Amino acid sequence: MKPCMKLLFFMLFSLVTLNPAFSQQSLRERTFAKTDKQMAQAKEKDAAVLAPQSFTKAAEFYRKADEEFRKGRNIDQVRKRLKQVDSYLVRCRESIKMAEVALAKTISARNDAISAGAAKFSDEEWNKAELKFLEATKKLEKGSAKSAKSKGGEAEALYRLAELTAIKTNFLTPAWTLLEKADRAKVEKNAEKTLNRARELAKLAEDLLRQNRYDNSEARKNAQAAKYEAAHAIYLNEQISRFKDADMKFEDVYLISEKPISKIGNAIGVAAAFDKGLEVPTNLIIEKINENRNNLKKALKIIEKRNNQIASLQDKVKSLESKLGSLTAAEQSLRDKLEKKRQREALIRDVSLMFTREEGRVIRDRENIIIRLYGLTFNVGQAVIEPRFFSLLTKVQNSLKKFPNSSIVIEGHTDSRGSAENNRRLSEERANAVKQYLIANMGLSQEVIQAVGYGKSRPIESNETKAGRAKNRRIDVVIIPSWAKDTAGM
Repeated sequence: MKPCMKLLFFMLFSLVTLNPAFSQQSLRERTFAKTDKQMAQAKEKDAAVLAPQSFTKAAEFYRKADEEFRKGRNIDQVRKRLKQVDSYLVRCRESIKMAEVALAKTISARNDAISAGAAKFSDEEWNKAELKFLEATKKLEKGSAKSAKSKGGEAEALYRLAELTAIKTNFLTPAWTLLEKADRAKVEKNAEKTLNRARELAKLAEDLLRQNRYDNSEARKNAQAAKYEAAHAIYLNEQISRFKDADMKFEDVYLISEKPISKIGNAIGVAAAFDKGLEVPTNLIIEKINENRNNLKKALKIIEKRNNQIASLQDKVKSLESKLGSLTAAEQSLRDKLEKKRQREALIRDVSLMFTREEGRVIRDRENIIIRLYGLTFNVGQAVIEPRFFSLLTKVQNSLKKFPNSSIVIEGHTDSRGSAENNRRLSEERANAVKQYLIANMGLSQEVIQAVGYGKSRPIESNETKAGRAKNRRIDVVIIPSWAKDTAGM
């Protein structure tokens, strides 16, 4: 290789490997950036419902582009696929604009039904409305505006019915149930004003629902507020009764009220003093929050500036690449390895961002990836997955889909309480429950997923504390990616 070519390659290699910001930018991110942004905007605009046919086509070509990229196909072919995606996304935007005008009332009714929780509390009516609305948007995409409006009218009525049912199920019925509970508990003795407020709101919501079934927004707000105030009254009664039973003085109650404000102040670095009442420390905390918000804005501007600098560096790299010409086989191999490594790191980072701290943590164990599910818990001595954890397991499924052709091991762990054999058996049953759930919902074969119970033999925290024992009672989803055997020595 000529000296000048060596120098150019060294400069390119240095930019790629030594610049931390640039090293995070994978080839995939650069290739898919524009389309990813447009896809995200389409999803935000509810394109799957408002422009179902165009969005389905866009998603289909996007999957093909992603698959071809992962298989290492020619990058020009991938870009060609992405142009097809972009073309259908343009149609999506046009169809969405038409729907927002032609089906405005139906969309408004749908949004109100969503706010009332219709998908959960009135699922039958909601599903009927969704199917009818899809018929309307498909008709509109095909140019049948008159037929679309007719279908949209039917969908609007169904959405309103779903909203009405959801308001009653989600807010109004629970509010009256709580009010009945409050009456039995004689809450009126200690929380009369709050209880009366709850009754007034519930009655007002009921009257509004009877008067106009096609405008339930106020009824929904009042029913929701009634449910809250009823629960609030019951809570106040319990607290006041506790104070009375404990023969507390006004001073005791006031000191208790200071604790939450003091706790918030400590969390953000404000020393709360109450010698002038609650308002002064409250205002200081608000000022600190506003200061932090302003500092965040400044930090975001600095990040934007850094991103512009990174973009400038990327342009320089492209210029260098054009001058480099063809690389030798060894140089190309090194670059491919670096690129694959960046892609894998970005993939793991994306998976990590899918889980909140309370749900779990994604960690690396050499080439393996472990999803540590702190948020998946079981009743004492049981191995049954409760429905409230299905959404968390859906995130696990989405994570596993990002690692095709991988092997999976579900590990069950317990704390130190109980016998070793009972803990091992229980942890294995829990791991197997998760395994069977994933098989049932993902169509995985028994060969690629295993379940193992380690009982109390592999703690990650001390079993001497309650918090430590809670951490040790866990499910670990261990992903052994297909690339693991190919990365030895990298």
